Amino acid sequence: MYQKKLEADLRSPLEFGLDIFSGKWHSRIICELSWSYPLRFSQLKALLPGITDTALAHALRKLTAYGILERMQYEGKPAKVEYALSEKGWSVIPIFESICQWAGQYYQPKEDQALQKCHHCENCFRRENTAPER
Repeated sequence: MYQKKLEADLRSPLEFGLDIFSGKWHSRIICELSWSYPLRFSQLKALLPGITDTALAHALRKLTAYGILERMQYEGKPAKVEYALSEKGWSVIPIFESICQWAGQYYQPKEDQALQKCHHCENCFRRENTAPER
C-alpha cells in the first residue's frame, strides 16, 4: 500500500479542508451521494467512470474516517454495506456549489476546452441543500 514519504504539513484550517477534499474522487463521491443516497460500493463505482476498486475503497475509507460519510453495514449473505453523507458531509454541499458557480464564472477555456459538467450541475442550484429525513 502506498504511504506518503512526508506527513501533511497543515498550518491552517484552509489547508486542513483542502487536504480532505483534494483527492481526485472525493468531490465526485460527495456529489453523487448528495443526489442518490444511500449507495452501495458497486452503485458508486458505476456512477464514477474510470475509478478503480482500490481508488474507490481508499476514498471511501478516508471520507468515512473524516466523518464526511457514514458507512452502514447490514447483516445477511452477502453482507450489505451502504454509504451516505453524514451531517458533516451535507454541510459541504453549499461550499461545493459556491466553488462550482465561481469556476463557471471565471474559467477561461484553452483552445475549445470547456469544463465538463457533471450530470447534476444543471440542477445543483435549484434543489435545497438539506439532508434526507431518516
